[in-house]
Amino acid sequence: MPNYEPISFPTMPIKSEEEITKITKSLYQIFTLRRTIRHFSRKHISKETIHNCIKIASTAPSGANHQPWHFVAISNKTIKKKIREAAEIEEKKFYSSLNKDEWLKALEPIGTGPNKEHLEKAPWLIIIFAERYGVKIDGSKYKNYYVTESVGIASGFLISAIHQAGLYCLVHTPNPMSFLTKICKRPTSNRPLMILAIGHPAKKAKVPYAATIKKPIEQVLTTLS
Repeated sequence: MPNYEPISFPTMPIKSEEEITKITKSLYQIFTLRRTIRHFSRKHISKETIHNCIKIASTAPSGANHQPWHFVAISNKTIKKKIREAAEIEEKKFYSSLNKDEWLKALEPIGTGPNKEHLEKAPWLIIIFAERYGVKIDGSKYKNYYVTESVGIASGFLISAIHQAGLYCLVHTPNPMSFLTKICKRPTSNRPLMILAIGHPAKKAKVPYAATIKKPIEQVLTTLS
């Protein structure tokens, strides 16, 4: 590996097993308060806050460290309106489809529908794109690896940062969502993966009871020791 150059890294302070356990318990309590909301207030959120959250997302690991993601942060009202209108066209097609009865039934306890007011009302939208391939300065292309997995990890970092900052978000994945590439003026190498609507909850914001039910650890964990 002729290009491999190992360097030392800034290690975190060493913690005892008791301290580590205490931290994980505390983090769990913090994340049990995470909720997906659809009712946002118009309370201002600074551009710096959004940029900092995206910086955190950009520290995520990725295949060959190619970092195959791009984030478009939008507060412009006109652009948010365009995204809402385009998303609702696709959503109306989805909800009127007779071939998705099982999926629609699964969504009933969540209370979703084709109206996506939150896309316009939330102070910020972040559109997350996956870069299917990279482009060098000379215009030549190079392959990115484990793109979906890498962008998924970065998206998790981003949602975690948003939550720990005291904000709320909603993940929206209209299908198809190629309209986002056009509205956000991204190259064809960029494939939109999701929209995050971000903000503070409205005073009378509600969440569906069904969304608060999480599987117990026994159903999601197998420990082999």
